[in-house]
Formats: sequence, C-alpha cells, structure tokens
Amino acid sequence: QVQLVESGGGLVQAGGSLRLSCAASETIFSFNYMGWYRQAPGKQRELVASIISTGNTVYADSVKGRFTISRDNAKDTVYLQMNSLKPEDTAVYYCNAQRRQFSYWGQGTQVTVSS
Repeated sequence: QVQLVESGGGLVQAGGSLRLSCAASETIFSFNYMGWYRQAPGKQRELVASIISTGNTVYADSVKGRFTISRDNAKDTVYLQMNSLKPEDTAVYYCNAQRRQFSYWGQGTQVTVSS
C-alpha cells in the first residue's frame, strides 16, 4: 500500500513562509501525477498545485506567484514552497499521487496563517 506522509505545516504570521513536504513510500517515478490540495473548514477540497511526470506544473490562481511545487526524485519527495502567506491560505493541506486508475492521499498537515 502506498503511503504519503506530509510534514512542514504549522502556525505562521501573514507574509511568512512554510515549506511542506510529501514523502512517498515508493519511488515517485511510478506516479504520473502528484499534487497538493487543501481544505478549509466548511469548504470543499481544492487543488493548490500539481506536477506531472514531464515536470509541467499547474497552480490555482489564488496561489500563482506565491507557491512553488517541486520534486526531489532521489528522496521520493514532493515539496510545496509557500511564500507571502495570507490568512485565507489557512487549511489542511493534503498530498495526492496518481497512477493509472489509482489515487492516493496523505493524512494532511495543518497550515494556519494569522493576521
């Protein structure tokens, strides 16, 4: 069973930065898609950023220019660098990995941005 373990969340003031990590239990080469999603209280889970096997990335409009998704194939880890954080970025952030018809989720990490 694939395991994705997120880390790096926490409490930060507005304007600050955090880097989230998603460590996979197997080589990330096996996934054609990896992404970061977030879910705020009372809201639906939404895509924040994704990266596919070619290296192409997609970002939600709300985070463009502030967040960067990247991967370290040697460490089987995907990162989300979050800069210029805003209170509206407060949410639980989840890592997602997909291959063929399978989709895997991590347990989530809380990000709280104070104003």
